Amino acid sequence: MIRILVADDQAIIRDGLVTMLDLLPDIEVVGEAADGAAAVESATRHRPDVVLMDLRMPGVGGTRATAMITAALPSCAVLVLTTYADDSSISGALAAGARGYLTKDATRDELAAAIRSAAAGQVTFAREVGERLARQFAPTRTTRERFPDLTPREAEVLEHVAAGRNNTQIASTLYLSVATVKSYTNDIYAKLGARDRAHAIAIYHGDA
Repeated sequence: MIRILVADDQAIIRDGLVTMLDLLPDIEVVGEAADGAAAVESATRHRPDVVLMDLRMPGVGGTRATAMITAALPSCAVLVLTTYADDSSISGALAAGARGYLTKDATRDELAAAIRSAAAGQVTFAREVGERLARQFAPTRTTRERFPDLTPREAEVLEHVAAGRNNTQIASTLYLSVATVKSYTNDIYAKLGARDRAHAIAIYHGDA
């Protein structure tokens, strides 16, 4: 069972999310919060597997709350669910440690899949967010030149990771097994000094 905390300052959205998530057999909503400070307090108390986090909230905003939760509870995944998909919001959330980024036009199935991925330690982006990330950084040097410790294949895998693709998608694109891609990503994290996938993406995009 995936234990989840829902943080959103709009009661009607928060209630709708809770009602929807309660219908899923493998997800249990253990708390709600109407602002970032309450989200941090509730996450500390309930220790959920995933926090579904809005960004624009009064007082302590979602980005700051994300940083506080990921610092205090490294095993807790923060999944952003917001109306905003601008570069500043995306990069700020990633730098704070968010493990995924969805917009509020996501379907129930997309949201459920993202929650499960976040709980499993994977990173999930809405399609438009992944595309924006891919365009956000236009390097004048190749990935190998920027990260010379990487092998050519590791650099290729990193580019796919930075574009928001999961291991299964990368494996299909590069004709590799998922286990092989996982091995490459672990080596990449070690060489970049990255804590996890979200941190590696932030490093690639210059946000960490």
